[in-house]
Amino acid sequence: MSDDVRTASAQPLPSDARARMEALNSEAKPLNIWLRTQANAPAQQAWFKETGLATAGHIAEGRVAAGQMKAVPHLWKWKEISPYLDKIARIATEADIPPTEFADRQQFLLTNPGLGGRLQVAASIRCAISIYNPGDLARAHLHSPNASRTILSDNGGYTTVEGERCIANRGDLILTPNGTWHDHGNDGTTPVVWIDTLDWPLMEFLDIIWLDEDMPGEMGVDNRRMQRPSSPDGYSHDLYGVGGIMPRIALRSRGFGKGTSPYFHYRGEDIKEALLVLRDEEGDPHEGIALGLVNPATGGAVFPTLTYGAQLIRAGEETQFKRETSSTVYVCISGRGETEIAGQIFKWEENDIFVVPNFLWRRHVAKGPADAVLYTMSDAPLLEKIGQYRAQGMDPKGKVTNIVA
Repeated sequence: MSDDVRTASAQPLPSDARARMEALNSEAKPLNIWLRTQANAPAQQAWFKETGLATAGHIAEGRVAAGQMKAVPHLWKWKEISPYLDKIARIATEADIPPTEFADRQQFLLTNPGLGGRLQVAASIRCAISIYNPGDLARAHLHSPNASRTILSDNGGYTTVEGERCIANRGDLILTPNGTWHDHGNDGTTPVVWIDTLDWPLMEFLDIIWLDEDMPGEMGVDNRRMQRPSSPDGYSHDLYGVGGIMPRIALRSRGFGKGTSPYFHYRGEDIKEALLVLRDEEGDPHEGIALGLVNPATGGAVFPTLTYGAQLIRAGEETQFKRETSSTVYVCISGRGETEIAGQIFKWEENDIFVVPNFLWRRHVAKGPADAVLYTMSDAPLLEKIGQYRAQGMDPKGKVTNIVA
């Protein structure tokens, strides 16, 4: 299943397939990705103090500090990592178990080179890239981490959340909040690919990771542990999808999670249109044309721990430097450009993913003749709730100012 959850009831991976996956892991290690075969993350370690404007400082010395780790800026090039999706999918089709049993293993996780192999890209964020072949299914389940899918393929398959079947397309964001029953599948004719983003490291640190696969009630066709849809396709969009209007008959939450969005399916076409409508506005000097995806029932973040957004960097535009105490993961949906992070230049293009860890100076530049669109995933809501969110900007003359969120 793509939500980064293993179950005790799943059949073990056949030895030949397991050996092939381990061999792929050895091959892929330099790319900072990890194929799902076994847990290998070391224990949580302490953070260290930031000491400079350009970087996150130096690891202190001493008995405690010697073992400290911190996430570092990193870029995962799609051209380098995406071939491993095909390799995983090939192993799945050749394994002597049904695709349903292999579907939860058809992904790799991104690993931050600064975190010593831990399965996360930043302090509280985990990202995986999943592929579903035609006919693949991930059975209905719910869990404690909040999760989302950012759709990269043109045909994005579907996710059914609390009885709402979300048929996905490129650029869509589909939420599976804590406490919601959901399942995934591909009933198309070509493979589908998406990014899974979770607050898993936070839940793991707090020791509250749990999973349930025993969904009550009637299941779908052939009792394959798939939900039978109980609301029309597009239910979220029809009910909550008009900005500035909140239906009073609507539920403020769905599932039994607290403070999560009842609007599950944010459509890429809507996001694109909103960015284009605002293109000629002045924009934010540090972000370009930026949008936040919000919980329509509260106006706040879609999860208590994670927030999502999109920004348009116009062709040739250079943003000013900014840093935040939160960490942000970016994926390039269209265009190309580069981001300077703590003095390092990271050049990105379509489907590339990069991370800006907490409190590092960064600025974006759109390259080429077209505008660039970046999607963002940040743990800012978590920092805000514990009183630790802070943002600063730097103008072209080097003057640093505090930014009020």
